[in-house]
Amino acid sequence: MFLIFLGTLALFGCSNNDDEYVKIPTNIYFINPSNFPDIAYDLSKNPLTEEGIALGKELFYEGKLSSSNIVSCGFCHEQKSAFTHHGHTVSHGVNSAVGFRNAQPIQNLAYFTEFTWDGAAIHLDLQPIIPITSDFEMNETIPSVLAKLNADVKYAKLFEEAFGDQEITSERMLKALSQFMVTMISANSNYDKVIRNEENITFTASENAGLKTFENKCASCHSGGLFTDKSYRNNGIPYNSKFPEEEGRKRVSGFADDFYKFRVPSLRNIEMSFPYMHDGRFKTLEAVLDFYTDGMTENGGVVDASLRKADGSLGIDLSAEEKTNLIAFLKTLTDNTFLNDTRFAEF
Repeated sequence: MFLIFLGTLALFGCSNNDDEYVKIPTNIYFINPSNFPDIAYDLSKNPLTEEGIALGKELFYEGKLSSSNIVSCGFCHEQKSAFTHHGHTVSHGVNSAVGFRNAQPIQNLAYFTEFTWDGAAIHLDLQPIIPITSDFEMNETIPSVLAKLNADVKYAKLFEEAFGDQEITSERMLKALSQFMVTMISANSNYDKVIRNEENITFTASENAGLKTFENKCASCHSGGLFTDKSYRNNGIPYNSKFPEEEGRKRVSGFADDFYKFRVPSLRNIEMSFPYMHDGRFKTLEAVLDFYTDGMTENGGVVDASLRKADGSLGIDLSAEEKTNLIAFLKTLTDNTFLNDTRFAEF
């Protein structure tokens, strides 16, 4: 395993009855990639264990978390597309209900403290509550989910192995989901191998030129090893009248200046996470770059100053060659190890 490894083998401790033994969960140690920032998730409050991760994976692909008993977390987050909802501009939930946002990738979440396009969730343990209870996603309630899990004898055993007894609670369910998601680290792309000087991987001339363009014209927002500064910005995307309820960050903050501000997405595995933008309006990377050169508009919010030219007009100057090279570089962020890792695959 690249980022985590198995700790000591499980030990057995005596309970109050000397004839009974309680299995101690097997610790898993988190290894931070050398070119990544420090982890943000507090593992001291939810230590990784082999059994906790296994329970989290089972829950991630469990349809019982939805009112239809069909739609799971994995329904909208497919591994082959960097855990996005491949083929949908905006995600579809129970009974084919349609939301108004494109499902974001699930990778490297351990490094974040705010989640979703508008930052509505401020802790990884709390994030799953949003899709579970959303009427156009999983359309369920937490008490109903717990009742269904309690009725399934499989989960009594899994919760006992992960937490020491068979009690199934919302806290334990959410912590198990977090343990699984914390292990979903994508840090083994060609870009990473070049940066860490591994496997004699080097950039092609086009990729190297694309990196230079990226550093000069994109890295102010898509910065660092995660390729995002985690901020919320209005990028001048035209207002989508199909979704009048969409206000971006303003939905959370209430501030008028936050209208149509969205969290800067990570660019890791961007080649595979199409369609793009909060409403999935662009199918290709070429379309995204064309938008930044020719499609930005005043959309009713405060467009980010970094996207204005010296004369006040909107856009980023990119030649056709620069676009070609930039896309070549972005494809070096594809982590095929992560996209094919059986630890994260559906059963």
